Amino acid sequence: MTIRTTTKSVTFIHPFVLGDLDEVFPPGAYGVETDEERVEGVAFIAFRRVSVVFHLPSRTGNPVLARAITMHPRELDAALLRDTGPAAAKTS
Repeated sequence: MTIRTTTKSVTFIHPFVLGDLDEVFPPGAYGVETDEERVEGVAFIAFRRVSVVFHLPSRTGNPVLARAITMHPRELDAALLRDTGPAAAKTS
């Protein structure tokens, strides 16, 4: 199985929550790494998203203590959709 990882930034314009976390995160740009696996058995090259690592700053502001949350790609899509509507949810 072939896995590829892409890195990009997503921007939230409102405070937001992710998945079942009880924390509200401030608006801003956040780094995201997306793992995709190759879909086998099709006549063309295709990948599907299997996980997302969402990078968060530390609660104290110390960059050494930065955090990362692994989530299903749909959780990020849902958070973006709640933030700005359907156009923002296109993360792939």
